Amino acid sequence: MPELPEVETTCRGISPHIKGETLTKLKVRNPNLRWPIPDFLAERIEGKRVLDVYRRGKYILVCFEGGQVMLHLGMSGSLRIVDEGIEPQKHDHVDFCFSNDHILRLTDPRRFGSVLWQSEGEHHALLYKLGPEPLSESFNVDYLVGCCASKKTAIKSLIMDSKVVVGVGNIYATEALFISGIDPRRSAGNISKARLLILVDAIKDVLAAAIKQGGTTLKDFVGSDGKPGYFQQKLHAYGRKGEACVNCLTPLTEVRLGQRSTVFCKHCQR
Repeated sequence: MPELPEVETTCRGISPHIKGETLTKLKVRNPNLRWPIPDFLAERIEGKRVLDVYRRGKYILVCFEGGQVMLHLGMSGSLRIVDEGIEPQKHDHVDFCFSNDHILRLTDPRRFGSVLWQSEGEHHALLYKLGPEPLSESFNVDYLVGCCASKKTAIKSLIMDSKVVVGVGNIYATEALFISGIDPRRSAGNISKARLLILVDAIKDVLAAAIKQGGTTLKDFVGSDGKPGYFQQKLHAYGRKGEACVNCLTPLTEVRLGQRSTVFCKHCQR
């Protein structure tokens, strides 16, 4: 599933091709994604110019006068810039056609992605309760200490809660906890402020590094140019069950935590 770095990579890739351009045609070949694509969407955006493109959590917001198109890649979706005339394939469900002859094409084999609309001044329910962006100043140690206070929730589950902080999915939570030396099963309320400061910095560092590398390709993700991300080559823990810890050579352990696979080092992560 595309996580924050993959979504940010996609957002940065498509923005130069569509920002400032006028949407000439919306072509919906299959409206039945995770939620049906609104019937009124074409009339809201056709003939209007893209004012901005940015990411909020795992959503890409394409801003027009009057509101924003909210794009989510779901489990296996991708957004690519293609030239006019390139025929759509089976899983190419939506085309945003622009005045520069570029097409922003949504491909989604499993159809867990979404194309929704948020009117100007509206607070869409899917965005309203999202926590701060992990790379922003709002996500800091004092904030995280407050979120963890008296919580018995496992620290990994807490930092993966989008109401606490957005975009820290399974891959990057696993990596940040490994770097921090924190056992992912440990109760959030039992972790010192000093250790949480290390975790905040690790989350920021691992996400920034992944964005720089273009995300993590595990099964389905490719960037807006169709190329895979390369951060997988730098993973220390995720997906490495039974392999030697890069620090102490102890075999890495895998457990189920919050219905997710969690790999960690019993020796280094306390």
